[in-house]
Amino acid sequence: MAYAIFLGCSVPTRGLNYELSARKVAEKLEIELVDIPELSCCGFPVRSVSNDAGFIMAARNLALAEKQNLDILTLCSACTETLQEANHIFHSRPEKLSEVNKELEKFGLKYNGNVEVKHFARMLWEDIGVDNIKQMIELPLDDIRVVAHYGCHYLKPSKIYDRFDDPENPTSLDDLIEATGAESIRNYIDKEKCCGGSILGVEEEITIKMAGSKLQKINALDVDAMVLVCPFCSVIYEGNQKKAEKEYHTEFKIPVLYYPQLLGLALGFEPNDVGFKLNRIKAKGMLEKLGLGKKKT
Repeated sequence: MAYAIFLGCSVPTRGLNYELSARKVAEKLEIELVDIPELSCCGFPVRSVSNDAGFIMAARNLALAEKQNLDILTLCSACTETLQEANHIFHSRPEKLSEVNKELEKFGLKYNGNVEVKHFARMLWEDIGVDNIKQMIELPLDDIRVVAHYGCHYLKPSKIYDRFDDPENPTSLDDLIEATGAESIRNYIDKEKCCGGSILGVEEEITIKMAGSKLQKINALDVDAMVLVCPFCSVIYEGNQKKAEKEYHTEFKIPVLYYPQLLGLALGFEPNDVGFKLNRIKAKGMLEKLGLGKKKT
């Protein structure tokens, strides 16, 4: 399989461990990730000011991938939603695609609607498959307990994703976690709660309270880590965890991992190979359980 890898804005600046681990996992699974240097912002931040401008930006990226006969594989959930929603609109409203293509002519591009957009985790779940992943595990993550955080844009709006997973009771990320041998606590209070990242720029206090409330519930579960698939959710739960601790007058110290980091360990990579040294909150206890604690992380 070959895909155009779409990194977006947050991953190269705030989620280097996400990119590193995803590339390692893809290599192990014989998935070719093709870099297209001309790819730019998906358009998500612009849509709050101009929906049309945001979707033109999305269409440009889709056209660049189509030019190379590649589907797009994303790491950021917001990028996934923006690109796929644009795709959905272009397919359901041909007149909108015609309007966008008039703008793309300025860049010497045209989009015909032939690109599929998939999140990295969805690709693993649908195209590789949980059973196949289980067969490739070299280091079963036995005795590791984690919780999954799905976030909003990975599953919603469900219509544009053909409801590949239930947005109210999702299982795909839990399934992928359990494929590594780790235990995923499937039902916990506030599991589907938003991280609050969408209002961080305007109501930081509310975001911190939302994040802290969920971290407090998770902390009571005595888990080794939170596992997620979105760089901005990581910004909230890892990058702002100390602020949440201050708000709730407690210590969480909950490691926040990207799923490819967890899978990478199970596939036999060393912690540094999949970016553990870049995590702000070190997963020291988890690595010690796996016999990896004495190695540099």
